[in-house]
Amino acid sequence: MKKMFFMCLLIPVFGMGQTKNVLNSTRYFCKPDKVMEFEKALAAHAQKYHTGDWKWRVWSIESGPDAGGYMVTEGPSNWTTIDGRGDITTEHITDWNKTVAPLTMGRAVSSYSLFQPDMSTVQLTDYADKILITHMTPLPGKVAATKTLIMQQKKVWEAGKESVAVYSLIASGEPGYTLVTRLRGGYKELEEGYRKPMNERYNEAYGAGAFETYLKDYANCVQGRWSELLIYMPKLSSK
Repeated sequence: MKKMFFMCLLIPVFGMGQTKNVLNSTRYFCKPDKVMEFEKALAAHAQKYHTGDWKWRVWSIESGPDAGGYMVTEGPSNWTTIDGRGDITTEHITDWNKTVAPLTMGRAVSSYSLFQPDMSTVQLTDYADKILITHMTPLPGKVAATKTLIMQQKKVWEAGKESVAVYSLIASGEPGYTLVTRLRGGYKELEEGYRKPMNERYNEAYGAGAFETYLKDYANCVQGRWSELLIYMPKLSSK
């Protein structure tokens, strides 16, 4: 009985000790004439209700199909902690519904992602203020093959000193991978000549002609790919 009681006491500790590698991302779109009000309300909500495992980092989406929107990332956390979160308080929900929701276009896109340290060249929480996100959707039956392609790219990223965090989508639509290039040097990292082209680095890493083989494998594995630029907004984020 004493042993059972002791194990029950340890359950919260086990949850706390698990790796925090799950990230929740939600995209919001405010009414065009309510930008200032939306940002003020979003910041107040984040700083009052989102701390610890539920901390928010807010991003401005600068390009791509969601340009003009805001991406809110919550976490990192783990599934045990998420499972034990319980119901959000009535006060919390009421604040969102009364102060933030009326300022939005009424639609949002949410997803869960799992950080992949073996595929990345940077630690999960080693952030940068400007990022380039590349979304990759594998062809049916090609998820594992796409992972292999990304693993091969890791060596090329390391050669170019690129900080790339890789995530896999979990229960969030079509399976896929999200590659987040953290632009520590700012947008100048996108300048032609800032680093060697990928094809040159790829051939240097794997031998002459390797990049052509990579492109063929890519065409046989990846169904679609698109990218976007985002900027971190600390004034709107949790403190």
